[in-house]
Amino acid sequence: MVKLPMRDTRMAVLESIQRQGAATVASLAAELGISPISVRHHLTALQAEGMVQVELQRQSVGRPRHVYRLSEAAQGYFPNSYHVLAERLLDELKASMPADQVAALIERMAANTAARYGTQDVGGTLEARLHKLIEILGEEGFRAAVRRVDAGTVLAELNCPYVYVGQRHPEVCRIDHTIIQSVLGRDVERTSCVLNGDKSCTFSVADDPALTAG
Repeated sequence: MVKLPMRDTRMAVLESIQRQGAATVASLAAELGISPISVRHHLTALQAEGMVQVELQRQSVGRPRHVYRLSEAAQGYFPNSYHVLAERLLDELKASMPADQVAALIERMAANTAARYGTQDVGGTLEARLHKLIEILGEEGFRAAVRRVDAGTVLAELNCPYVYVGQRHPEVCRIDHTIIQSVLGRDVERTSCVLNGDKSCTFSVADDPALTAG
């Protein structure tokens, strides 16, 4: 058997999980022809990278087993046509509507997306609203993290589910921007964007003592 390089083996593990839908260490080892110990090593690395999720599945007989599934982030490694459809729809809109009407349509869609999560308690602490925001962004396909800086708070989106569409239609960036502002109840400034070649999309959130006070 030809031994694959480590990165190729991890990709093979992801592909196997995709084929199986839900996989176990045993099923992955059997399909890939590698040892269970090696499978566990690669699964641990993939979990750390946010590519794989694990759940404990109880059985009628015997001990519960660990079942592995692809995370939302891992789906981007596999071909799909969703972004192609979205791009074609936007192409048609831009061909048949003035630019300001297309922008207004994107803005309404962004506002409606934000409204799906209800009116947020803007009187709560900033920390509480940031925690809620990360949950909401997760539901929209974003992995996000918050870090404190001298000037306030920085929200970083570690991935972007719109990146393929955004390369030709950057207007879609208004969607997550609007969600962030709606949940936090204040204006935020986008300070970097993957469409500009940056590592991630980041937003600067200024502190407000009146809102952050416990």
